[in-house]
Amino acid sequence: MIIKKKHIPFGIIKFAGSLINLFFKIRFNKFIIRKIPIKPNHSYLLMCNHFSFGDGFLAYFLSFNAIYPAFNDMNIMIMKKQLQKNPWLRYIGGFSIDPGKASVAESIAHAAEILSKPGNLLLFYPQGNLESQHVRTIEFQDGINQIIPKIKGDCQIIWSSNIVEYFESLTASIHFNMLDCGTNHDFNFEELKEKVNQHHQNSFQQNLRYTVEK
Repeated sequence: MIIKKKHIPFGIIKFAGSLINLFFKIRFNKFIIRKIPIKPNHSYLLMCNHFSFGDGFLAYFLSFNAIYPAFNDMNIMIMKKQLQKNPWLRYIGGFSIDPGKASVAESIAHAAEILSKPGNLLLFYPQGNLESQHVRTIEFQDGINQIIPKIKGDCQIIWSSNIVEYFESLTASIHFNMLDCGTNHDFNFEELKEKVNQHHQNSFQQNLRYTVEK
């Protein structure tokens, strides 16, 4: 059985988003968001690279600064063991997935159901595990390939390569490099992986070095 999120008014989620915005503006040096056009009257699947426990907060910040007001509900697929350790995550949209268990099918179906309703946003980390932000290749688990074909309606698929660096400052700057990956209607898993990885490598070239790597 999966652990589902606790339903709370979206106004409270918006308030939490404003607190995260305020914290980020105090804590970090600057934010660079390379935005994309957001399709109206869609659901939104936001995928990001997964390199820290704080990735959900980064995605919240990005969502409210680059996708809102197109969405009116937030959901996050989270490993069941993490959700059990941190049950408060259910109040910011967390629901569980438990790889290797029978309940995976239920989690996949629940994610597809969420994305079948316009205005819903789902945060998803296709790597499935934490990896260094400096990995050059994103290894996709099969979950996304099972969710998207089950979506009914229109869903915009979005990727963001999130990179944290310091450069000239003692506090970090965050680069959000967004990519429009099309919709569920033109989804192709192999093409998506290739497109995301090319974008991810280009993001490193844009953000991290001013010389060409040999």
